[in-house]
Amino acid sequence: MILWLTLIALGLWTVVFRYRRRRLYKLASLIPGPEDENPLIGLAHKFTGDDEDIMSALQRYSYVTMELDGLMRGWLNHILYFVTLNPQDMEVVLKTCLEKDDLHRFIRNIIGYGSIFAPVPIWRRRRKILVPAFSPKIVENFVEVFSQQSQVMKKKLETCCNKGPFSLWPFVSTYTLDSVCETAMGVKINAQSNPNSTFLTSMNSILHLVCQRIFHLWLQPEWLYKLFPRSQVHEKCMKTLHSFTDGVIKMKRDEIRMEISNKSEADCEYDLGNYRQKTFLELLITLSGGEKGFTDIELREEVLTLTIAGTDTSAVAIGYTLKLLSMYPHIQDKVYEELYEIYGDSDRPLIKDDICRLKYLERVVKESLRLFPPVPFIIRKVLEDTKLPSGRILPAGSGVVVSIWGAHRDPKYWGPDAEVFDPDRFLPERFKLSHPCSYMPFSSGPRNCVGYQYALLSIKTALSTILRSYRVVGDAQTTASPRIRTKMAIMMKDVDGYKVALEKRKPTSN
Repeated sequence: MILWLTLIALGLWTVVFRYRRRRLYKLASLIPGPEDENPLIGLAHKFTGDDEDIMSALQRYSYVTMELDGLMRGWLNHILYFVTLNPQDMEVVLKTCLEKDDLHRFIRNIIGYGSIFAPVPIWRRRRKILVPAFSPKIVENFVEVFSQQSQVMKKKLETCCNKGPFSLWPFVSTYTLDSVCETAMGVKINAQSNPNSTFLTSMNSILHLVCQRIFHLWLQPEWLYKLFPRSQVHEKCMKTLHSFTDGVIKMKRDEIRMEISNKSEADCEYDLGNYRQKTFLELLITLSGGEKGFTDIELREEVLTLTIAGTDTSAVAIGYTLKLLSMYPHIQDKVYEELYEIYGDSDRPLIKDDICRLKYLERVVKESLRLFPPVPFIIRKVLEDTKLPSGRILPAGSGVVVSIWGAHRDPKYWGPDAEVFDPDRFLPERFKLSHPCSYMPFSSGPRNCVGYQYALLSIKTALSTILRSYRVVGDAQTTASPRIRTKMAIMMKDVDGYKVALEKRKPTSN
C-alpha cells in the first residue's frame, strides 16, 4: 500500500513539475540538440570522465553547435542548457543575462561573493569600486613587480636548461602567484622559492575539487558531498586560503590606520595620483570608504577572487604561448628578433616603456589567447524569455553556455584557416572582425574582466624575459593547426603541464 501511494505521489509530482515547465519544454523543442543526447538523462553521461574527457566533450559540442547554426540545446538530467557561439547572440546574452549560473555556487563556497561570481546587486556596487582600481595609470605601475618576479623565474628556469623536456607549470604559476600576491595584497610569499607553499597547494587542490563538483552531478548535493573524504580536503584548503587572506587584511588595515593617524588633516585627502603605488587591497579599502567601506569579509572575497583568477589566467596564457612557440620555431625566431632589436645582448630588466614596443609579441599573445582562451566557457542564467538576434528564444529557467573556445575557431567568422596558429592575423590591416564578440578572451559586456590589462602586462613581461634568455624547444608541428591536449580545471589547462625543453641563448654580438 505504501509503495503504491509513493508511486502515485511521485507520478503526480512529475505531472505538476512538467506542467509548470511546459513553456520551457516547448521552446527547447524548437532548438536542435546533438544526436547522442539520451532521452532520459540528456548529456549527463558525457561528463562522467576525468578533466580531459570533460574538456573534450565541451569542445566536441562546440563543433556541433557550429554545424547547428550557432545554437545547440542540451539537457543535463532535468536541467536545460544551451550552447551558443553566434557572436550576435552572445552579445545579447552577455549584456542581458547578467546572473551567473547556479553551478558557480561551488566556487562561491570558497570566495563568497567576489565580483566575478557575485549576484547582480552585489556585483554592481563592487564593480564601481573595482573599475578605478584597475585604471591603466595604476596598473602600469605594477610592471616593476612583474619585471622583478620574472627575473626570479628566469633564474629558476636556468636549472632546467639543456636537460630535456620538463613542465613549465610550476614555474609560471608560482611567478604569477608571487606577482599577484605582491600587487594585490602587498605581501611576498616567495612561492617561486617554495613551490610547495601551503597557499599554492591549497589553491590548486580546491580548484580541482570545485571542477569535479561542477561536472559530476553526484558530488553536487551538499549532504552527499560531505560523505566523501575529499570534502575534508576541501574544508582544510578553504581554511588555509581564508586564514592567510584574513591575516593580510588585518595587517593592512592596521597599517592604514597608523598612516592616517600620523598625517595632518590636509594630508588625508585621496586622489588617484596617490593610489598609483598602492596595492589592490589598499585601493579597495580606501576607494570603498575606509572604515565605513568594505567589511573584512568583503575584502577577503575580492582579494581571493583577484588572487585565484589573476594567478591562473596569466599562468595559463604564458604556458600556452610558450608551448606554441616551441611547436613553431619560425614564429619564435620572429619574436626573438623583435626582442633583440629592443635589448640587444643586454640583460637589463624590462621597464614599462618597453611594453609598447613589443608589437609582434603582442600579436603572438593575442593569437595564443584566440586558440587557447584560459576561460573557454561562460555560463549565465536565463531569468526571463530572451529573444536572440538569430530569431531563437531562450526560455526562462534555462542556462546558456557562451562558448568562447568555439567562437574563436568558427570558420564562419575566422575563415577556412580558423584552426591555424597565425599571429599576423592580428595585423591592423588584417584584423577586421565582422563582430567584436568573435574575439573575447577576457569576456565581453558589463561583466567582462576588469583586470585584462593587468593580465596582458604580466603575460608580456614574463614571455619577453624568458625568450630573451632561452630558446623554447618542443615537437615542431608539421601542420599549421596546433594540437594540444587540454583539460577543464575551472580554466582550460594543458594536460601535460606545458612540457617543453629550454636551451640557453648565446650572445649574438661581438
